[in-house]
Amino acid sequence: MIEPQPAIQPKSTNGTGAAGKKRRFGGTEAQIRSALKFYKVLAYLTGSMLLLLCAELVARYGFGQYLFAGGTDAVTGQPFGLGFADAEPAGVIGGVNLSVTVLIVHGWMYVVYLISNFRLWSLMRWPFTKLVVMALGGVVPFLSFFVEKKFHAEVEAELAANPQAPQRY
Repeated sequence: MIEPQPAIQPKSTNGTGAAGKKRRFGGTEAQIRSALKFYKVLAYLTGSMLLLLCAELVARYGFGQYLFAGGTDAVTGQPFGLGFADAEPAGVIGGVNLSVTVLIVHGWMYVVYLISNFRLWSLMRWPFTKLVVMALGGVVPFLSFFVEKKFHAEVEAELAANPQAPQRY
């Protein structure tokens, strides 16, 4: 006689993940940890530059001031050290416009940040939505700090839960 079986079989709990599927990463543990460290450093640098950029934009559009270093004060003719000067008419002749420098540095830093996002995302084999959330961290103030903390903990938890998964070679 045939023994009756339940219609839904219980899922395997042998450490292979949901529905018995084995978790695999796109690289070794050393590669993942290296990508995680690279991502962490760039998340903090890009987030800090974004906050500096926001302060610069408030000064520029809210108060009509640029941040300058060096040059000559256009009104008095005295040397200008470091500080804010009028945007229109030009308050400083010569010197370095640090407001534009902040824009350029943040832009290039964001490109490198996106590379670090893609590297970590591809090694972890995450869904595309996580890449989008990580990318938003570089354009939404303060988000990079929170996203980095969340994904750092998630990577550590996944590596601890699947010690055999990063073994490729």
